[in-house]
Amino acid sequence: MPGDALRYDVNLSILFTELPLLERPAAAAAAGFNAIELWWPFAEPDPPARELDALRQAIVDSGTQLVGLNFDAGNMPAGDRGLLSRPSQSHRFRTNIDVTVEFAASLGCTTLNALYGNSEPGLSAGTQRELATENLVLAAKAADRVGATVVIEALNSIENPRYPITSSRQALELVDYLRVVHQVPNVSFLADLYHLARMGESVQQLVERHTPRFGHVQIADVPGRGQPGTGELDWDAVLTTLAARGYQGHVGLEYKPVGPSAESFDWITKVTRENA
Repeated sequence: MPGDALRYDVNLSILFTELPLLERPAAAAAAGFNAIELWWPFAEPDPPARELDALRQAIVDSGTQLVGLNFDAGNMPAGDRGLLSRPSQSHRFRTNIDVTVEFAASLGCTTLNALYGNSEPGLSAGTQRELATENLVLAAKAADRVGATVVIEALNSIENPRYPITSSRQALELVDYLRVVHQVPNVSFLADLYHLARMGESVQQLVERHTPRFGHVQIADVPGRGQPGTGELDWDAVLTTLAARGYQGHVGLEYKPVGPSAESFDWITKVTRENA
């Protein structure tokens, strides 16, 4: 019964965006959720303490738990998809490492997402991979001090044409490389089933084969990125299998709601009822 066995969280960087940021945690709580996640929600890698404090207090006051947080990924609306592989932005990422880790730790959050960064003209993939590796090791070591894990995500190339990690295989290979070659144990795979399905992967087979390797899961339907039930994927089968394979983490709802955010969660009740 996936509705019972799985725990869901709401990504407040894509849901409840009709509200100001500081009002979103309470809105998630009012919709029945006790867990949230966020992309890096500030314009700067090291925002003023008052901004960090205000967001922290809004989360605490709402009674929700922050279960996932992205490191600063640059200007996402302008097309940035991470900083750690980009020489011109590496300093910004390193400035953000401790800020992100400390903010997450203050709220008990132990899952930190590090987006790899777009390919840059004139730079070889090897050069960017070397820099990304250095930054991932730094981030993982900082995260380890507070018992957190750094997760690595594949994105689809349809919407992110310059992002080089576009398959579960590539993401898992990078995780293995960091663990084996660089002896960094606290890195894992963020299985964003929307992006992987857009790339033609069978998310059903992925869940069947690799659930033990998932550090976090995010979902949205394909192709429109709406809530489950608005697209092509068989969420009944996928979520049932995810629960049956013993996934213990949260499932992040990272979709663009069709209609008001608060009215986009009926599918959870439907999945629970059909599997009862």
